[in-house]
Amino acid sequence: MSFLLGGQALAAPAASFTPAQRAEIVGIMRDALQNDPSILTDAIRAIREKAEEQKQDSTLAAVKAHQSELQSAPDFAIRGNPHGRITVVEFYDPRCSYCRSMMGEVDSFLSRHPDVRLVEKVVPVLGSNSVLDTRAIFAASAQGKYEVMRRALMADTTKPTMERIVELAQANGIDTKKLTADMSSPQIMALINTNLDQARAVGLDGTPTFIFGTAAVAPGALEADQMDAFLERARKA
Repeated sequence: MSFLLGGQALAAPAASFTPAQRAEIVGIMRDALQNDPSILTDAIRAIREKAEEQKQDSTLAAVKAHQSELQSAPDFAIRGNPHGRITVVEFYDPRCSYCRSMMGEVDSFLSRHPDVRLVEKVVPVLGSNSVLDTRAIFAASAQGKYEVMRRALMADTTKPTMERIVELAQANGIDTKKLTADMSSPQIMALINTNLDQARAVGLDGTPTFIFGTAAVAPGALEADQMDAFLERARKA
């Protein structure tokens, strides 16, 4: 950033000014900030916006580099139109309150846009309880109950335990013995590690995070108009 003094930009290296000139410049800047503090606020905002822009560019580059892996998932983790023109990836943690709040919004989004293919990536980033829920969700997929278990756990406010998972499984017609056995299978841990590796590859900051094609990465809980706007950006990319 350069400041203007008498119509000339003060962009020369510091070494080109005498000590007296440098003191005068500092005084002018100090007076300007005292008279209009918004100068500093605007400067900080500009720096933050530039940093965010650079981060988004870096993240999108990573998304493009890993596009094939990111947009791939077992059939049970794909919602919407499996042959949709636009792929949206959602990283979520089953214990994340923001992810839970987005469930209805995502359902509505898919209803509004029948050409969207949604790829769900479960990432247990909030600790052991998240890992336990994720294992149960993946294990239920072996019985064709991935979505049933996912919704049951994400609607449940009880602290997750094996006993509670068994209760929910029984209530939803899931074979609890098979579920319990499958939760300890190496395949389940491999699925979890794959999703976590992909999250790290794109510099995931938290959940939920949505990736719209290769055009936008949107962290946090989104409103309908925001999701539609990001999707439109992906359509035009």
